[in-house]
Amino acid sequence: MNRFFKSSLTRRLSPGLKQLGTEFKNRPRGFAHWAGGDGGDSDPGSWRSVEGLVRCSANHAPLTPISFLERSAKVYRDATSVVYGDVRYTWSETHERCRRVASALSRMGISRGDVVATLAPNVPAAYELHFAVPMAGAILCTLNARHDPSMVSTLLKHSRAKVIFVDHQLLEVARQAIDLFNKTETEPPILVLISELDGSVPLHPSGICEYEGLVTSGSGDFEVQRPCSEWDPISINYTSGTTSQPKGVVYSHRGAYLNSIATFLLHGMGSIPVYLWTVPMFHCNGWCLTWGVAAQGGTNVCLRKVSPKGIFDCIAKHSVTHMGAAPTVLNMIVNSAVDDRRPLPRKVEVMTGGSPPPPQILSKMEDLGFSVSHLYGLTETYGPGTYCAWKPEWDSLPSDQRSNIKSRQGVQHLGLEEVDVRDPVTMESVPSDGKSVGEIMFRGNTVMSGYYKNQEATDKAFEGGWFHSGDLAVKHPDGYVEVKDRLKDVIISGGENISTVEVETVLYSHPAVLEAAVVARPDNHWGQTPCAFVKLKEGCHIDAQEIIGYCRDHLPHYMSPRTVVFEDLPKTSTGKIQKFILREKAKAMGSLS
Repeated sequence: MNRFFKSSLTRRLSPGLKQLGTEFKNRPRGFAHWAGGDGGDSDPGSWRSVEGLVRCSANHAPLTPISFLERSAKVYRDATSVVYGDVRYTWSETHERCRRVASALSRMGISRGDVVATLAPNVPAAYELHFAVPMAGAILCTLNARHDPSMVSTLLKHSRAKVIFVDHQLLEVARQAIDLFNKTETEPPILVLISELDGSVPLHPSGICEYEGLVTSGSGDFEVQRPCSEWDPISINYTSGTTSQPKGVVYSHRGAYLNSIATFLLHGMGSIPVYLWTVPMFHCNGWCLTWGVAAQGGTNVCLRKVSPKGIFDCIAKHSVTHMGAAPTVLNMIVNSAVDDRRPLPRKVEVMTGGSPPPPQILSKMEDLGFSVSHLYGLTETYGPGTYCAWKPEWDSLPSDQRSNIKSRQGVQHLGLEEVDVRDPVTMESVPSDGKSVGEIMFRGNTVMSGYYKNQEATDKAFEGGWFHSGDLAVKHPDGYVEVKDRLKDVIISGGENISTVEVETVLYSHPAVLEAAVVARPDNHWGQTPCAFVKLKEGCHIDAQEIIGYCRDHLPHYMSPRTVVFEDLPKTSTGKIQKFILREKAKAMGSLS
């Protein structure tokens, strides 16, 4: 058995093997450390020791995405910044609206370091708050719009948000969440309602502050509160909760600035792109493209609800050039009804990530006229961290081979120092043979500052001077990384290690399968056996034995599912399948043997 699996599958690093990097062991504890520090400026041999060099306002300013908006308000002032139905704004107007909201927040008592939360889909206000909140000196906390009142309340308490902006469709969720504060000593946040811009929503309840009212009352001459240090937090993003309770991932102004640039570069965005918002802005701040599109003076096409018809209509109406989408959304597109589709006015560049995309889905997207590039990352890496950088010599390969290569997670983008696949116990790199499995690890400028108010989790994530992703992968001879599974998702059956991703890829190749997920079912004889949860395409009817037989024709028998359950699959708002729910269901089934 692979040494990595023997030592690592059932536990994290043992206490005796937790050897941290020197710089990590010696750093001060506490969240405040990340908001300061001189980055080695005082070390002998640094620039300070060279006569004639100075750092002053003429040659240094803290990096912040706020500057992207300020520049576009000058360079692209009359260009369209935001489109939402019949509502359109220019970059000059967006800049002024953001300053007015920042001014209103300041008048409400929001000051440097305070947390301001949002609970909203992809509407213009959600976009503007990505600038308005940091312009007031505050920290933005975008909450998942699919959370229930209990979770929203928990996250509001943990983040100590002082204000929450709530979309009108989620008002009742927010009210119930705030009601739960009455049973605690924590002061609930002020609620600000985001009404529909076309005025179609009934008048909001009395006593509730309204977003457009803040825009009107705020000052367009407000003095923007720029960060004191580029290490100051700009946002808190709670992890999706696909595996456990969410943790608050903190982004800095510096990291957000750098990852925004790295992301629009890997997405091939030139000046004035037209970007369709299908990725939730509350997920990793929209993969940092809330700020990145502003840097390029692009148009943000906001889409409240994602559907195949909505996507095709927006592409045709606004000549969309770029969009992002989880593999689930791609699956939705390729299996959409013919009546929902419209001819693409041009090739649309699509970034996909969130989970390994089945090669079959990538191939079908190309057939529809989309050009798909694959990226990989986590909330802790500001979203995108690696991408499958395409090489010209691959263009001549057969379609199936191109799709298999595109499904790899690839190499790090320009904002990261290094991405590697390592044994988490020895911290040694695994061979680049496409077979040896290790854990993907990151280090560089676009790795999170830490977990908000959770020093223990931060220390564990950064053990050995690298960020541990929890994802299992191999390195191919060309250095490209390919994810094989989540550490906790690998199935060990009779001593053999089964990659659920490989089994799922085969399931997706069946013509009747729409969605599939594989988890471990406990077994008294084998330890664990593969259990497949499958959703069939509309109008298709097959039984479990046909699925099992199909898998046995394409996989070693020990890797094939022994249990098949037909049902809808639970997902996060970003389209990732919630395997922890399926694992509980499989566990409740008991042993098959």
